[in-house]
Amino acid sequence: MSEQCVVVNRWRRYGKDRLYVTQPDETKVGWWDLTTGQGYPESSADLPALLAAVEQWNTEQVADADDLDTSAAATDVPDPTPPGVLADLPTAVPVPDFPAPAETTTALVAAPGNDAVPSARPWIDLTTNRAGTEAREQALAAREAAPVKTFLARALGVHTDERAWRIGADGEEKVATQLAKVAKKDPRWRFLHAIPVGDRGSDIDHVIVGPGGVFTVNAKHHPKAKIWVGGNTFMVDGHKQPYIRNSRYEATRAAKLLSAACGFPVHVEGLIVTVNAGDVTIKSAPVGVHVVPRMQVARWLLRHGDILADDTLEAIHDAARRSITWQP
Repeated sequence: MSEQCVVVNRWRRYGKDRLYVTQPDETKVGWWDLTTGQGYPESSADLPALLAAVEQWNTEQVADADDLDTSAAATDVPDPTPPGVLADLPTAVPVPDFPAPAETTTALVAAPGNDAVPSARPWIDLTTNRAGTEAREQALAAREAAPVKTFLARALGVHTDERAWRIGADGEEKVATQLAKVAKKDPRWRFLHAIPVGDRGSDIDHVIVGPGGVFTVNAKHHPKAKIWVGGNTFMVDGHKQPYIRNSRYEATRAAKLLSAACGFPVHVEGLIVTVNAGDVTIKSAPVGVHVVPRMQVARWLLRHGDILADDTLEAIHDAARRSITWQP
């Protein structure tokens, strides 16, 4: 079977995450929305090449992530790459004439001149996502939209949306570092980061699947702040925040999506991890939501007894890592 090459470029800006596919002569093949899992070929004839390119790109991402994990484990040295957006470099991807993606589900893919074209829908493996990616992209977008304002705000210490996104991304990365320590001590614990949910730009900072249960994690980075929690009330420096309500909703939504994907009920609890707070006081714990300081989260997770059997854990993680699970 002959093969041809296409060029795949990943584009990430303003909350969007897409793959643009072209022929070597720059003829457009189409593009794929990594957030919604929808494809947009230039024509129905381009659909097989688009699907195969996305499938191959996903395979290469997983392989690269595996290589990175192996290297890190061998040297036990933190990733030296500074936080930020990785360059979106073109990659040549061989495309069979008649591709047959190995892991697919039935879906509809839009095409010019057609409302929808029935097609196999590849899924993106979310284990390749880096913590803080979505927040970092939002910070970059805000900075590019108003570079002078951003520079002056940083110089004067003014709080802006760019700062909020940037600080948020820092917090997610710090939490991910603690979660990695858990996996090192007990590899049964699995973690996913920056999980896009739905089609409105929402994401979950971290999803935890382990022998002690399933959790959705919100990293709340409030340097030197005083945090007080009492039931459904979450206060930051005396100001009430909707973190408990949001975390409970996020966990409930995740439970619904994971249960549908797994075919059996999946219980999910919310976990709010405070980062770099000056003081954290928990007067009374919220129902269904846990609040844990970052430096205690590894020990907190490892203290949990075995609730999930290994086969159940594997099934939940397998569903959680598929992008289509979160895009109903």
